[in-house]
Amino acid sequence: MAPTLRAVRALVLLAGFHLLGLLLLGALAAIDWAAVTWTAGFVYTKVIIVSVLLAVPVVRGMVMLRTPRDDGETPGPRVTEADEPRLWQTVRELAEQVGTRAPDEIVLVAGVNAAVTEDARLGGLLPGPRRMYLGLSLMAGLDETQLRAVVAHELGHFVHADTRLGALVGRGQAQVLRTIGHFEERAENTAAKERARQERRAAKRVARGKEAKAVDTSGSGITYRTMARIYTGYAKLYVRATRSDSRRQEFAADLAAARIAGRDATAAALRATCALDAAHDHYMRCYATIGVDAGLLPRPGEVFGGLRRLLAARADELSGLHGRLPDAAEGPYDTHPPMAERVARIEALPYDGRGGESAGPSLGLLADADGRFAEIEKYALTPQALGLRRVDWPELVHESIRAEREAASGPLRAAVAAERGGPGTASAMLDAIDAGALWRIGDQLPQSGAARAATGRAAREFARPGLHSGLRQLVVLELADRGAARWELSWSEAARLDLSPGLAGRLGPALDAAVADRPDTGPLRALLAAGEADADGKGRSEAV
Repeated sequence: MAPTLRAVRALVLLAGFHLLGLLLLGALAAIDWAAVTWTAGFVYTKVIIVSVLLAVPVVRGMVMLRTPRDDGETPGPRVTEADEPRLWQTVRELAEQVGTRAPDEIVLVAGVNAAVTEDARLGGLLPGPRRMYLGLSLMAGLDETQLRAVVAHELGHFVHADTRLGALVGRGQAQVLRTIGHFEERAENTAAKERARQERRAAKRVARGKEAKAVDTSGSGITYRTMARIYTGYAKLYVRATRSDSRRQEFAADLAAARIAGRDATAAALRATCALDAAHDHYMRCYATIGVDAGLLPRPGEVFGGLRRLLAARADELSGLHGRLPDAAEGPYDTHPPMAERVARIEALPYDGRGGESAGPSLGLLADADGRFAEIEKYALTPQALGLRRVDWPELVHESIRAEREAASGPLRAAVAAERGGPGTASAMLDAIDAGALWRIGDQLPQSGAARAATGRAAREFARPGLHSGLRQLVVLELADRGAARWELSWSEAARLDLSPGLAGRLGPALDAAVADRPDTGPLRALLAAGEADADGKGRSEAV
């Protein structure tokens, strides 16, 4: 379909959204008129209030005529040709081979992504300034040949005016989805208020000795949900009308990438990108942000740059992920073809004589990759995050896990403090056990309904795992404070707890003895004493 016809279709779909809003507003007005004409005052007053509440999200969706435009702030630094000559040279060469105008700006961003945009005019009919976004985390996981395939793919979107019309199509989709969100939010708020009202009523009935009715909010917010369903239906129509073009655009861009960078390099780049997505999510969750709750972040340049360490340590694991490609859409409004289908189409192309041999790392195209990773943090992190204390990786892992374990031990600390007073340390817990308070402390820990109902030996068996786990945390924390235990960083597996010589093998049996039916705290007391004496030693590790 020619760009002009696609622009007309996008405008018609956008106009259809506004027409739907006008029809709904007209229907609400007709209901109000009928209520005023044929019902009593208190009835039509309520109808008018409800119709006004329903009209507000409709009007909000209609008057927000455009998606947010660039306000001069970007998610990363704009790099000029003087800043990054090799990167710009590569992009210009690829643009020439693709047969399109090069972007006017290149912006480096933090994530595993690459994209192009164009600030087109007249609804996408006239070209405008072009911008390319390249993720540093993406570059960290691709070699130069694979990055060329990714860049060629993105430049391919310029060829058939995909980027010019993308803003217009995206504007309509955003307005529909935003309106759906308004109605769903109001439905949830209405249901929450009704739930709170019913719970208060139930509490009053219980206080009077009566049986409380079950909370039922199934009918709350039904008018909002009905309106959301109407717009959801239009959103599905919108996606169906534009999905074929979106899929065609992706396949055409893939073919451009395969023609320029080679079949095998293009397929390898797509496979690597999927694996990188998973690795990046794991890295950000388990490494980069592990210390946020403790007020810690890695050293400058390592928040995103540390991904390179993970990728190097888990190269074999990542290679295994290359074969696991999504074979379905990511959501009901995803217009991209599944990655498995894209890769299959590329790999079905005739062999082009280029075997996808590995090249140098794509970060080599940057003049100072370490500096760029440090610079990107100023754009990608919040001011609050930038204000956190920066530490080296080993200290970050140890302090973060220690803080996590201390927080997790909170319920047991509180129970010990209530029984014995003081801060609720491991030593205080052992004193409480010797005083016969073990099971009383267990009764104060969070329990399931079955545990609360149990008595006698059954109650002890329910309580024993929580006491064992909590006491272990208290003991390890005390050993860590004495320097006899430390959580050690590993890029190839989970962080490990290193204990002083002889302690690791004794810890489990000593904990078992302390929470036995006839508790014996002697082994744990001896272990703590040995830990203080051997704090400078090194022991075997156990996984956290």
